[in-house]
Amino acid sequence: MNTARRRWLAGILVAALAAAGAGCAEEPSNRPPPTLRAPDVPYEPAAPAVVNEMLKLGRIAPGNTVYDLGCGDGRVVIAAVRDYAARGVCVDIDPRRIAEARANAAKAGVSGRIEFRNEDLFTTRIADADAVMLFLWPEVNLALRPRLLEELKPGTRVVSHWHTMGAWEPERTVHVSARGRSRPLYLWTIPRPEARPVFPDAAPPRRP
Repeated sequence: MNTARRRWLAGILVAALAAAGAGCAEEPSNRPPPTLRAPDVPYEPAAPAVVNEMLKLGRIAPGNTVYDLGCGDGRVVIAAVRDYAARGVCVDIDPRRIAEARANAAKAGVSGRIEFRNEDLFTTRIADADAVMLFLWPEVNLALRPRLLEELKPGTRVVSHWHTMGAWEPERTVHVSARGRSRPLYLWTIPRPEARPVFPDAAPPRRP
């Protein structure tokens, strides 16, 4: 085979390989996005009675923006939007939970009033919240506490299912009977900057 013919065949081969590669690159992927990091707490959906009482305790009103940090299947935000004419933001670090929340919101017909974020609750923006709902663990609440106090506007309500905020005393506590247990719910309201408390039990800085 002469040199010219070898060059011609080599050019055809290179072009074919490039086209094949481009075709593979354009194929849509059905894989879910990767998890940003391991979730802080295991997934445990709140009972409907707990969801209802959290929203009552948080004094949710029409037009409020309700965040759920660690939203799971989205049930708290969906109820806030459906039952209180609020707007909602679902935040969860696990893409599977966000996908589930999207599907549940679509079934409930409220997707248009909910924002879904596959983000870390320690870095997602929260400044526009009127109410923040939590069902985390004590050490996560403690680590999150500085963000809530520094970034939320005065008057924002924070409601936590089951766990306190350490030395930050709740202004109200209620108990709900669900799944055979009495479950505490706690309410705090973000104070003005000059009234912001200083706590002796500050959590150590979180590592990324």
